[in-house]
Amino acid sequence: MIKPLLIAVQFLTRLPVRLTTRPSEKDLGYSLLFYPLVGLIIGLILIGLGWVLHNTPPLVTAALLVTTWILLTGGLHLDGLADSADAWVGGMGSREKTLAIMKDPNCGPAGVIAIVLTILLKFAALYNLISADEWIALLLAIILARTLLPLLFLTTPYVRNNGLGTSLAAHQPRRLSIFIIAATFALMFLLTDIHYSLLSLATMITFLFLRYLMLRRIGGTTGDTAGALVEIAETTALLTAVIT
Repeated sequence: MIKPLLIAVQFLTRLPVRLTTRPSEKDLGYSLLFYPLVGLIIGLILIGLGWVLHNTPPLVTAALLVTTWILLTGGLHLDGLADSADAWVGGMGSREKTLAIMKDPNCGPAGVIAIVLTILLKFAALYNLISADEWIALLLAIILARTLLPLLFLTTPYVRNNGLGTSLAAHQPRRLSIFIIAATFALMFLLTDIHYSLLSLATMITFLFLRYLMLRRIGGTTGDTAGALVEIAETTALLTAVIT
């Protein structure tokens, strides 16, 4: 199980992890099981940085955390968000046009707006959470958002015929995935109070709504829409923590 874990870390972060051999498709599928754990790693790194910066003004700390967050993930999910935003706006309801626009490497106005708004909302939410010393909300948001990825691949058709997503979807261990997803959400409810449990509820509602939009527009998911799901779920969870 070490190789699937390393695959998950390598794919979801820019941490210096290198595989000595080419991963099998089975290893790629099993890597989905470790996405929540990678979320935990990312969250702990950001919280550790927050602890180092505990004497820094919250405004500056929030800015540095958002910057580190983006660098740590390589902007992977932001890229998916931008491509999805461009495709949804430019696709004008057409499945074929939407999928074609997602393949375009250029970022259009809708994509830029989506990125700016997401970063702005995360920054504002982090500033408030840091001021209130509610670091657990940041950790939960990151873990829960990545737990939605195996759930998405488990429940939603992958519409591309090639690429990494195809291998992930085809070789995902279904029973183990169900166990990991259920265990993660159960722990979130059992180990936190009602305030933080609302984050789990908010992310699940976000998942159901975005999955509905994906199915209605393109009949399933792609790597880009999966990335958009992570960004929107993280932002929703952070805002829920602030508002409630």
